[in-house]
Amino acid sequence: MATPEEIRQRVEEADTARSARRAAAAQQVGELAQRRAEIVAQLAEVERELGEVVADAQDVIDVDELAAFTDLKPSDLTGWLAGHKPGRGKRRKAAVVPGTQSDTRRASGPRTPTQGQAPDSREGSTTTGPDTSERLVAQAS
Repeated sequence: MATPEEIRQRVEEADTARSARRAAAAQQVGELAQRRAEIVAQLAEVERELGEVVADAQDVIDVDELAAFTDLKPSDLTGWLAGHKPGRGKRRKAAVVPGTQSDTRRASGPRTPTQGQAPDSREGSTTTGPDTSERLVAQAS
């Protein structure tokens, strides 16, 4: 039977080997992740440049013709072009989730129009009632 000292030494040796492998694996993953981040940054720069070139050339060559000459997919060229343009996407109103702060703004009950006022028909209205889900579905479509 092994002595307590021999057991401790065996455990240390096993832990040392395991720790070395763990450290090597972590180091390799860190290095590869760093390389990947650099490559992703380079790719983003190349795609930005492609978008600029395609945008600058649009007055003399369209995407389909450029695709035919370069054997590239028109969707790739369009993607680079779209990535080049500063996009102004549609602004969407945040959905109201029951129990959140935006849900408690009108917690006192549904607003009723006063005489001479039209009901509140703004999109994203948080008024409650039996037809609320129907209005939300109608607005979404």
